[in-house]
Amino acid sequence: MAKIDVVGTGFTVLDRVYVGSLDVSAEDLGGSCGNVLISLAMLRRNVAPVLRLGEDEVGVRLVGAFQHAGAETRYIYRHTDVRSPVLAQHLHAAGAHTFTFRCPETDVDLPRYQPIDQVEVERALPAIRSCAVFYADRLSDAIVEAMEAASSCGSVVYFEPSEIGDEDLFRRALAVTAVLKFSAERLAALAGRIDVAEGLWLIVTHGEAGLEVRRGDERHWSRSHPAPEVRDTCGSGDMVSVGVIDWLLARRRRGGGAFSLKDFVRAVEAGQRLAAENCAYVGARGLFRERGAEYARTVLEG
Repeated sequence: MAKIDVVGTGFTVLDRVYVGSLDVSAEDLGGSCGNVLISLAMLRRNVAPVLRLGEDEVGVRLVGAFQHAGAETRYIYRHTDVRSPVLAQHLHAAGAHTFTFRCPETDVDLPRYQPIDQVEVERALPAIRSCAVFYADRLSDAIVEAMEAASSCGSVVYFEPSEIGDEDLFRRALAVTAVLKFSAERLAALAGRIDVAEGLWLIVTHGEAGLEVRRGDERHWSRSHPAPEVRDTCGSGDMVSVGVIDWLLARRRRGGGAFSLKDFVRAVEAGQRLAAENCAYVGARGLFRERGAEYARTVLEG
């Protein structure tokens, strides 16, 4: 097996996009983890998702999407007693969107994401212990164990949580995290409850206004790049993560060690450029679908 650049686990679903009616206008692999990993695979990074899916049609489609992008899929575990997750996205005017785990057509609950377990982590340890970057956007006991295993072997742990949840698990995760991407609102909830290490890189998002990069007492404000057109903002945050992780991988391949705030801001700005371009297309990876990965690469490189 080729050396793995990125191993990731977390929220990966089949996105069903509805535009203006109850008719499905598009279906594709989605979820923050799914978007980040498949985009990096399309950019020719060696990517290995570690996921729990069902032995169903949705599972076939999600695995097939990763395979088509060039990802290593041997660590996607499929079970007969699991239903692969589906998320409905309603695209409204001016690029606004809402999500639901309830089918708009049948009013029936859609299957939800299930995290990997300890057995699946054990089976994926060869990849986890050898990857350059480990990505996670959800937590469970097993996922934190995977983060700890990756960090102990020198991987950069990139953590993009949607909530704090279990504080003990969150503390364990932060203890091995190198890059934490978090919204300003959620960071405010975190303050005073959980200590953030001095050496941790923080990407604090402020919606369409932009984001902050922090490390210890260092601060940098980075305004959002203007979008050529705003059709769908879904996936914008994921594109920022794609840019940062791609930069981290390129730096490691060049033998780069520690880096400065100024260096890291370049990585974030590359992701912001990609996010802005992606807003002109429908879907979390509309830019990749309409313009291709080579064009996405030129955007990242400025």
